[in-house]
Amino acid sequence: MLGELKKLIEANPLFRDKLQFPTLKNSRLRTLINQSLNWQHQLCKNPRPNPDIKTLFVDHSCGQPNGARAPSPVTSSLMGGVPKSGGFPPITSHGPFQPTPAALPSTLSGWMANPSASAHPSASAGPLGLAPNNAAAILKRPRTPPTNNPAIDYQTADSEHVLKRPRPFGLSDEVNLPINIMPLTYTSHNHGQNPYSSDDLPKNPVMALNQGSAVKSMDFHPVQQILLLVGTNMGDVMVWELGSKERIAWKNFKVWDLNARSRALQASLSNDYSASVNRVAWSPDGSLFGVAYSKHIMHIYSYNGSDDIRNHHEMDAHNGNVNDLAFACPNKQLVVVTCGDDKTIRVWDAIVGTRLFNLVGHDAPVYSVCPHHKENIQFIFSTATDGKIKAWLYDNTGSRVDYDAPGHSSTTMAYSADGTRLFSCGTNKEGESHLVEWNETEGAVKRNYTGLAKHSVGVVKFDTTKNRFLAAGDEFMIKFWDMDNKNLLTSIDAEGGLPASPCIRFNKEGTLLAVSTNDNAIKILANSDGMRLLRSVESRTFDASRAASAAVVKAPAIGNFPPANATVGTSIDNQTAPAAPMVGMNSDNRSLVDVKPKIQDESIEKSRIWKLTEINEPSQCRSLRLPDSLTAMRVSRLIFTNSGGAILALASNAVHKLWKWQRNDRNLTGKATASVLPQLWQPSSGILMTNDISDTNPEDAVPCFALSKNDSYVMSASGGKISLFNMMTFKTMTTFMAPPPAATFLAFHPQDNNIIAIGMEDSSIQIYNVRVDEVKTKLKGHQKRITGLAFSHSLNVLVSSGADSQLCVWSTDAWEKQASKFLQIPTGRAVSSLADTRVQFHLDQIHLLAVHETQIAIFEAPKLECLKQWFPRESSPITHATYSCDSQSIYVSFEDGSVGVLTASTLRLRCRINSTAYLPSNPSLRVYPLVIAAHPSEPDQFALGLTDGGIHVFEPLEPEGKWGTSPPVENGAGPSTASGAAGSEQAQR
Repeated sequence: MLGELKKLIEANPLFRDKLQFPTLKNSRLRTLINQSLNWQHQLCKNPRPNPDIKTLFVDHSCGQPNGARAPSPVTSSLMGGVPKSGGFPPITSHGPFQPTPAALPSTLSGWMANPSASAHPSASAGPLGLAPNNAAAILKRPRTPPTNNPAIDYQTADSEHVLKRPRPFGLSDEVNLPINIMPLTYTSHNHGQNPYSSDDLPKNPVMALNQGSAVKSMDFHPVQQILLLVGTNMGDVMVWELGSKERIAWKNFKVWDLNARSRALQASLSNDYSASVNRVAWSPDGSLFGVAYSKHIMHIYSYNGSDDIRNHHEMDAHNGNVNDLAFACPNKQLVVVTCGDDKTIRVWDAIVGTRLFNLVGHDAPVYSVCPHHKENIQFIFSTATDGKIKAWLYDNTGSRVDYDAPGHSSTTMAYSADGTRLFSCGTNKEGESHLVEWNETEGAVKRNYTGLAKHSVGVVKFDTTKNRFLAAGDEFMIKFWDMDNKNLLTSIDAEGGLPASPCIRFNKEGTLLAVSTNDNAIKILANSDGMRLLRSVESRTFDASRAASAAVVKAPAIGNFPPANATVGTSIDNQTAPAAPMVGMNSDNRSLVDVKPKIQDESIEKSRIWKLTEINEPSQCRSLRLPDSLTAMRVSRLIFTNSGGAILALASNAVHKLWKWQRNDRNLTGKATASVLPQLWQPSSGILMTNDISDTNPEDAVPCFALSKNDSYVMSASGGKISLFNMMTFKTMTTFMAPPPAATFLAFHPQDNNIIAIGMEDSSIQIYNVRVDEVKTKLKGHQKRITGLAFSHSLNVLVSSGADSQLCVWSTDAWEKQASKFLQIPTGRAVSSLADTRVQFHLDQIHLLAVHETQIAIFEAPKLECLKQWFPRESSPITHATYSCDSQSIYVSFEDGSVGVLTASTLRLRCRINSTAYLPSNPSLRVYPLVIAAHPSEPDQFALGLTDGGIHVFEPLEPEGKWGTSPPVENGAGPSTASGAAGSEQAQR
């Protein structure tokens, strides 16, 4: 607008080349207008709390007290961002009127003029009613300037005194005052005398907690500040007690009442019964917490201390992703505010579970919400993926404010702990990130913090602490700023292992900082106060146990944290399955008095009491052999469908078999389970999905198949042409690529189902486009046939493995070879000349599982650095292995018929299922598993395909719910395991 005005004036010949315009900020004209309107309003004879401004062409004057009070739909850009009601902001908290709950102010400042003492940026306990001490005096001023009192200076519109008014913190720095000067009422908020220094930042790593899947959201308990709530991309929700490093509660994704949910959700889950957590958050008092999922629903749990978590409410919150949630207390009513891909914001009664408001007005998916209050005005900020920021009152009358986020980025907003300063951080589609402080009065950026990467990977997360510091996860680091200085204060890498844009979260006092890592863990950083807090919790646990003379449950971890002035190292413990109490494991009834509080003694004791879980009897686990009326032939390939409700097998005779579980009273989810028999499914036509075998002997062929993401199609080969089958009708859609060479492995491209990587018997890899029936390129780098292919969509690479025991990494952009490495075969070990090597990516899409008959190995892509190897002590070869769906465990099958369960992060065996637990005793028959498959959403369920054609589904018994307990880290390699070879002792990153 200023630019247009300048052009208009300069177009007049009388002024051309005679005027020199000063540099003006974009908000300057709005500031002058607001000041003028405030002054005009002071002169009104009948001032109303919600003035009706219809025009700027004449002086403002409020109507009669009994006149109309309907808000005016002013939309002039002079008044700020898209005002929806009449009214204008008081220039400061000393304005001529105070907002009331009934007021519908038009701009941000109209209902945010006064600082709040809210202790949490996303929740409030109701209006606090703060007002400047001299507010009453201001309201009692004469409405016309007196002529006989020189002591009272009433400003005029052109008086420079207007610029010298005391202002609440957060107003534009155009005023002629230092930015840290505040009204005397709020002297406790004077950041110019803030006692904190950068040494108070929690920068020392003290522990790491393994989550098993990628961390999406975290929140510290508002009262018990050592309790950390975590949500992951696999839908897992966990509560960690940091003093003991124990996961005290855990919930996986499960719809509580599917029949009561929307048809859209039911349809979505029928194809894929899994969901990611987008946000977790505690209520203000910590008695509830909410979970927003990537599929339609929100869960609210009640937390009653310790591990007591109960289902409270399940809501169909939005159609599609529920992107964010936050608790708030408008009018002392506890509510949950949610937003989603359906472009709406919704407000729910957190106690009853009913929907209160549906806020509509965004033109793109709503990315985040930030409820807050100023005095007795309760409001909600929302941000959308198109970079729009809106503000709403708790009603259904539309947004009150409309601004653009810097760079039109996907943005999150947060207040400082005292509620006086507003910040936002976001990243746009081009990777540009912006961390800024907002001028609430003007709706403009007040301070733009420097130091973020020019091209960030992912959306940068941020948090605030101590009313003084900002932190953001960026460039594999944590970066810190002083709120009053735009320049970067310091940055740390937390001893490495962080993703490009880690998730971060401070506890309430800012003494602890949680940050996500690359290997699906969380590092806890602490300052000296945080370390004292954790030590004091351990001491209280120790003293309470001693006083009770109870049996030993957990020895005090004295010595885990160094003195406050010492250098702190990372302690990465295996937290995949917390160890059971000692009493339950070995009936040890020692009193705590007998326990030496030394970490070395505790390590020895753990080593003594830990024992590998051996399952030898059918009664020790739940297993189910699937019914089969067709010819039983060796199972060559096996997979669960992506929905988790069926199992597909390919037998050595080139015939596919499909088992489906039906939804019924015994199986409400319709998912695969060892408790209910499935149906061997065939279409009404009775046809079978049978591969082309041409002139080859199926017994000599290398079968392979790949399932589309929506479970609609399967691509398969058994030595002949590649066939594409419709999974609903079993009809052959097409066949292509006749041998030789024959296809030996198939993999769909993760972003395009029309692109398929085909491993061939001649050691080449063909990148084939099904739609145009064309080979795009051919990759050569192996010496023997291809036995494994795996895409990483985050690294944009394809990893191949062959019978030559070699791994190769290929760029999916240019299809160029980036790296290769041969497996290290143990000396003296006889290996088949065509032994398969399989590959599978971890959920983090960086760590790679390599499976060979001699070993299990973990590599880091794309450089193929070997991080760990595991060699079974027994001579029985490995036949197959796979990650569990959460990548927390690895299931390994052996030629002797046994199955091992390894902890993925340490490659330590924690459970062994012997063949006697699921096979009848018959020495004349040598039956063993050839393939193993993991359920896509149940981490502890897997299936075996056997040499006799049988398929077994396994689950642990209900009371335990897990396959054994992890050996302590200090215990070294567990029984029946040997960790060795280059890089085997390195910590997994």
